[in-house]
Amino acid sequence: MNEIKLFSPATVANVSCGFDVMGFCLDNVGDEMVVRKIDKKGIFISRVEGFNLPKEAELNVAGVSALAMYDALDVDFGFEIEIYKNIKPGSGIGSSAASAVGSVFGMNELIGRPFNKTQLTEFALKGEALASKCEHADNLAPALFGGFTLVKSVAPLQILEIPSPDDLYATIIHPQIEIKTSESRAILPNKVPLSKAITQWANLGSLVHALHTSNYDLIKSALTDVVVEPYRSKLIPLFTEVKQASLNAGALGAGISGSGPSIFALSKGLEQANKIKEAMLGVYANSDIDFDIHISKINTEGVKIIA
Repeated sequence: MNEIKLFSPATVANVSCGFDVMGFCLDNVGDEMVVRKIDKKGIFISRVEGFNLPKEAELNVAGVSALAMYDALDVDFGFEIEIYKNIKPGSGIGSSAASAVGSVFGMNELIGRPFNKTQLTEFALKGEALASKCEHADNLAPALFGGFTLVKSVAPLQILEIPSPDDLYATIIHPQIEIKTSESRAILPNKVPLSKAITQWANLGSLVHALHTSNYDLIKSALTDVVVEPYRSKLIPLFTEVKQASLNAGALGAGISGSGPSIFALSKGLEQANKIKEAMLGVYANSDIDFDIHISKINTEGVKIIA
């Protein structure tokens, strides 16, 4: 195999109480990429469509992660990458992670899978750091592993796969504004009161248990963020209104996807997810902000070959 086409999915990170450690994978939103082996040594990005991103490998998230992996190889050939970008940069649903994951996954497939998913995540961390100015894997891990994941540690990297209920759906609204991860991190406080930290730990532990046991009531009570959301929500137009409308429509919980501006809501069943979609539409319909809305079942496969 000298060429593959792949789908690299969007992801929701943090999941309210799991700042920088938890994420889940979406199944119908993502980038497409083509990765091929070429005779010339090195990493080359030959095409970028969808958004105006650099083709220089060292300036592109996909290129930086690919270069990190390439440095670990001893080969007399190179790789060419085409990126068909469907996830808007700065959307809060893992745009940079999809790029970083897609390039290393494709390269690994073409050379017989010498690296496991954790090792691929380590390479992808280098690309993600270009976008967010720090190495965090809460978007990368679900994109590579699929489903829900928990990043126990970054150094050394340890990723835990978490099961989830079969009937769990996500509804995501994406206001068409850009919030850069690096900027949204800058507004966060350096210190957290102990009482809030305890609440957050309890919610995260409860959410992990609820996902393991398919306990929807516990998912609902656990999806609360007392540490990050109070600050980042101020950057997102109509966040409070969308969250409340989603809860009124039967959402288990709602919160900021990644660093925003996207807002996610989890629900039991497709019918409920559609009701939440209508509620979100009702909030944004009278605004002057363009937006997209997606409904997705949890994608348990992650990045995959499509041709």
